Amino acid sequence: MNAPEDTVEAVLENGLKNLWFPLCPSDFIGKEPISLRRLGKKLVLWRDADGAVHALEDHCPHRGAPLSKGIVLGDRIACGYHGVQIRADGVVTSVPGSPGCKLEGSRAVQSFHVRESNGAVWLYNAQGNIDEPPPLRLPEQLTSGEFSSFLCYTEWNGSYRYVLDNVMDPMHGTYLHKQSHSMALGDQSASFRIRDTETGFVFEKEGQRDVNFDWTEWADTGVHWLRLEIPYPKTGGPGGNFIIVGSFTPISANQAAVFHWRCRKVDGWQRDTWRFLYKNRLEARHWAVLEQDRDMLEFMEADANQREHLYQHDMGVVKLRRHLKSLAKAQLEEAAAQ
Repeated sequence: MNAPEDTVEAVLENGLKNLWFPLCPSDFIGKEPISLRRLGKKLVLWRDADGAVHALEDHCPHRGAPLSKGIVLGDRIACGYHGVQIRADGVVTSVPGSPGCKLEGSRAVQSFHVRESNGAVWLYNAQGNIDEPPPLRLPEQLTSGEFSSFLCYTEWNGSYRYVLDNVMDPMHGTYLHKQSHSMALGDQSASFRIRDTETGFVFEKEGQRDVNFDWTEWADTGVHWLRLEIPYPKTGGPGGNFIIVGSFTPISANQAAVFHWRCRKVDGWQRDTWRFLYKNRLEARHWAVLEQDRDMLEFMEADANQREHLYQHDMGVVKLRRHLKSLAKAQLEEAAAQ
């Protein structure tokens, strides 16, 4: 049973408002409109003649037909059912069957601001129609020319919050991924601490650094992202530690869009060497590790996080869950006050 929309659980299930979320890889969207279910909504996305991406709720205001079954007209889309035309800002520009009716000129469809960056389409999950969103602020690994990255995208059955928990749990690498070429070392027991940052916090092992999956950073920069580093042997090529940046989006209560950018700090010939090694040697290994996570999480029961016995290794998970719940509560209180 779905939770009522005015509960903390429902807010978290569908994704917090007024945040940027990655929707899909850029190459998902071509000239024809597509429909994607994300963030508790069904969306239609398309490209105009200049290649710019637009997004609306996939719902014609006339009779509720899916706009994704319509025809692209530049920055407008014409509903395939009765020809009603809606501009990318949600304004109805034409009702061919009844010219001049009240529907024409109204902003009758929720529109969404989108940006393309690092091989992905990002959407600002606004509470309602807004004229201008805040900037999309990503970590330096995705914005600085000193880094080179590859996007790894997949969809998992299960809540996106289980994916968040998984990344906020460095200790699982020591066990679940112990056969990995990059996570075979380090102590099998550890103490952890939490260190606050300007944008979030770091959950890290005490007394162990650059050995295994030793820490995770969570940050809020208008988009929620996590970052971790895994030490690499020299056989892994130039660029120092292997960095993973993750951001996760709910498709539904039981399905998640999972984005991981795999990054190295490289320049010049090192960049070319890293990219060659990744595609020809490392990518398959990384997918194997990710599949271990997927296999574990997809077989967890939907209520597994309601029947837990947590201990010291789980302080990061607890802190993140509490923080997200506090954000959801604040969102509900703000909506109630309006």
